[in-house]
Amino acid sequence: MISSGVKVTAPAHRMDIEEGVVGLADVLEEVARSYGFDRIPTTTMADALPPQVGNPVHEWEERLRDLLVAIGLQEVVTYRMTSPEREGRVVAHNEYVRIANPIAPERSVLRQSLLASVLEVAEKNAKAKSIAMFEVGSVFEPVKNDLPNEPRRLGIVMTGARIAPAWDVKDSPAFDFYDMKGRIELLLAGLRFTDIVYAESESAYNMHPGKSAEVKVNGQVVGVFGELHPLAKEKYEFGDAAVIVAEFDLEKLRTLSPSFGIKPVSEFPPMYEDIAVILDESVAASAVEALIRQTGGKTVTDVRLFDVYRDEKIGAGKKSLAYSLTYQAEKTLTDADAAAIRNKIVKRLEHTVGAKLKS
Repeated sequence: MISSGVKVTAPAHRMDIEEGVVGLADVLEEVARSYGFDRIPTTTMADALPPQVGNPVHEWEERLRDLLVAIGLQEVVTYRMTSPEREGRVVAHNEYVRIANPIAPERSVLRQSLLASVLEVAEKNAKAKSIAMFEVGSVFEPVKNDLPNEPRRLGIVMTGARIAPAWDVKDSPAFDFYDMKGRIELLLAGLRFTDIVYAESESAYNMHPGKSAEVKVNGQVVGVFGELHPLAKEKYEFGDAAVIVAEFDLEKLRTLSPSFGIKPVSEFPPMYEDIAVILDESVAASAVEALIRQTGGKTVTDVRLFDVYRDEKIGAGKKSLAYSLTYQAEKTLTDADAAAIRNKIVKRLEHTVGAKLKS
């Protein structure tokens, strides 16, 4: 290599130094190392800094991870390679993206279920007293004569004791459906979603009937969660505690992610009121909440279910739902204003779902 009248020959064992102009930087580095980096004067960069270009998808997923860790979940990273038999324990697919040269027979295809991957990790750690883990990653959907689709998913698995054993906690209850629901509520609140509905799930694969639900954001199903079906659980080596799982479509969830700003605090005080209605067991609490919000309009700023009561005194096949309502307007509301709103809501519930105000 000749540069400025200097001929340099690299020893045979220095395979990292290339010949020609490409290797000039390698040689200069060796000269600088021999001369001493501390003896070379510093200079400022002549060119302007390149513009900073963000990656919204990556930033959104990093925020999602931060929220998941903040609500008590631990992140895991699993293999994208699996086998139809391993995934078939929790979900079955007919076609897979097959690997031409797999590293092992049990890693012969690309996964189509993120939940199956997280369940494998949970199974290997089943001796732990408490497990609460998640993964954010891709699944691979085969497409004929083209590269596979790689939608992003979120998988969560919880099992074991709600609180890890300690000196002051010896016998903690096990994770259940509501532990998962509470964490999902915190997650969606952290992502600034407001139009959230939890509905009975009829299509949730391998989940316990009556102990699973689908999550709707802005009217679209974005995920499902619930207790793993006992028949599916038998295919894994878990203990006696229930296995609570969740899986979300991150592509859809990110698309629905709202933009948010600063909301001014009203100068007028809110009014709080509790009402309890008796209705048929078949009426969903979410349907009652939706009717309350529709009827109250902008004046009803918050609706929260805080009690469900069942007893023979209120009748067979009946239940009592108690809601805490918040009224607020661009004026100071009076007792008469609150009574008018309440009466309007009660009449709407009576007419639509046959509810009666509990005295």
